[in-house]
Amino acid sequence: MHPQAAKRTHRRGSRGGRARKEGQQDQREASRSQQVVWGKQITGRDTSVESILALFEAEGRRFDARNLATAAHRVGKFGGRRVRSDRRLAALAEACLARVDAFNPQEIANASWGFATVGFADDRLFHGIAVDAARQIATFNSQNLANTAWAFATARVPARTLFDAIALEAIQR
Repeated sequence: MHPQAAKRTHRRGSRGGRARKEGQQDQREASRSQQVVWGKQITGRDTSVESILALFEAEGRRFDARNLATAAHRVGKFGGRRVRSDRRLAALAEACLARVDAFNPQEIANASWGFATVGFADDRLFHGIAVDAARQIATFNSQNLANTAWAFATARVPARTLFDAIALEAIQR
């Protein structure tokens, strides 16, 4: 494990440097129990892209980082390219960009994979993800590394710093 990875005992808060410890609730977020309910709605067996985007439209401003990333992933899994022009997907991308500093490695990989899969290759979104991913790269597992690299390659968004960090991390393993 990279020496810096062992020191990470909290999730980063806002871009302004305010740290938020794991489990501490952001003022915008709903309660943890509500997050669990939404998470089940997002990942349920009968979930559709329409139901995910409708839930996001209604409650997404209160989603935590996990539910934002999961919503993006599930839209990618079930949405296909037809969904990339949906205004709600653009709003989901904006929400993910605003909260990317709170994403853990799996959430980064899942969100970037979801957006790339539907062909939503927004430069601002992917740049924000790339910056945060490069900072956390030592904490990514092999699957997170592979999925993130695939997403950026598929989206054809230049991210040299991220790809350099991924390559260095892969060599060190």
